[in-house]
Amino acid sequence: MLDLLQSLNFNAAILQIRPQADALYKSDLEPWSYFLTGEQGKAPNPYYDPLEFWVEAAHDRGLELHVWLNPYRAHHQSGKEESTGSVVKSKPELVVKLKDGQYWMDPSLKGVQDQSAAVVRDIVKRYDIDGVHFDDYFYPYDSYNGGEDFPDSLSWATYQKGGGKLTRADWRRESVNTFIERIYKEIKAEKKHVKFGLSPFGIWRPGYPASVEGYDQYDKLYADAKLWLNKGWIDYFTPQLYWKVNDIPHSFPVLLGWWQSENAKNRHLWPGMNVGLGGDDKNVDEIINQIMVTRGMLPQSPGAVHWSIAALVKHPLLRSGLKSGPYKDQALVPQSEWLDRKAPEKPIVTVVPKGKLLEVRWNHPNKSDVFKWVVYFKYGNKWSYKIMNRKDESLDLMASVEATAKGGSQTVISSFAITAIDRTGNESEFTEHTIGGKN
Repeated sequence: MLDLLQSLNFNAAILQIRPQADALYKSDLEPWSYFLTGEQGKAPNPYYDPLEFWVEAAHDRGLELHVWLNPYRAHHQSGKEESTGSVVKSKPELVVKLKDGQYWMDPSLKGVQDQSAAVVRDIVKRYDIDGVHFDDYFYPYDSYNGGEDFPDSLSWATYQKGGGKLTRADWRRESVNTFIERIYKEIKAEKKHVKFGLSPFGIWRPGYPASVEGYDQYDKLYADAKLWLNKGWIDYFTPQLYWKVNDIPHSFPVLLGWWQSENAKNRHLWPGMNVGLGGDDKNVDEIINQIMVTRGMLPQSPGAVHWSIAALVKHPLLRSGLKSGPYKDQALVPQSEWLDRKAPEKPIVTVVPKGKLLEVRWNHPNKSDVFKWVVYFKYGNKWSYKIMNRKDESLDLMASVEATAKGGSQTVISSFAITAIDRTGNESEFTEHTIGGKN
């Protein structure tokens, strides 16, 4: 799957590692996931750490690796029996059972917030990840509880007895707000370059903007996603805009424009797109249109997040449409200047003739500050580039190339340059090296 993403010029992957207060990685805080081994708490045999593998494999391909966690789900019925290490059994005071059989952690409880925050902190500390990601699961969808209210009467009564003055809905929202702000600060305290991303439900509230209809996450999930964007408690914001451009009550560009109007701190707004709408020509056209709409509306921070990779694996027309269209060229992840504005030092470059090739080699005085390299090269008057991965140390360039025009002569390479890119997207100084001449 990472090879596929690399071949299509993607630059990041988001991997689910905590479906239900469990772990698709080695954890001393929560049990191994049922979805990995078929038994919760059972380690892989022969042993390996999936997250360690994914981080290394992604970085070797020039891909950022973000980890996707479910902050509040304690146990899903598809996860079979809970192990003794499950929060359902080890800390039953933190969870409630829903009508559909799921267990959910009560977001208002400090113990719940402490548990999930400790999990995030542990992952950020021990793994070389690039981002932490939450999606739309905060308080559960009411359908999970048979349409009835979330069963938090005990914690609500405790809050009231303690003199709490908020309404029940505002109290729930405040619990989630407190948690989101805390997670952002704790990630930055551990590793400032690790991005925090959120992909909430695509509609904040019906009527925002006026033409929008649909589910009210503010009132139903107690997720004030607009506030988190307003406050800048995230590094990238990926509302799930899983509808088509011409879907009037849920129009992709109408919703995207509204979210951008709320982007007071100028964070990355990378909309979530549903690439699994069908896989035929019409679907390919829709996704390409959405990508181009995003580039046109958000030129300062272009980017999109696609859900999910299953559609890319399944549909060859989608793959070819993206690769021959908007993803024809490699692209860097946009810079997150609020995290770090200091560019890495420029690489040390040497070039050696090698027959009809030029072998360009590079090194760096501080390799730990480099995540990617960019090799720029100029034939005639036209510059091109190739993005190289962290472990790359050289690239062979043709000394000359055939002209594309019919009857044209060969074009000789005249200049090249190499820059270093750090973990937050800063690029080193561009120094042009002239072939056969001075820099």
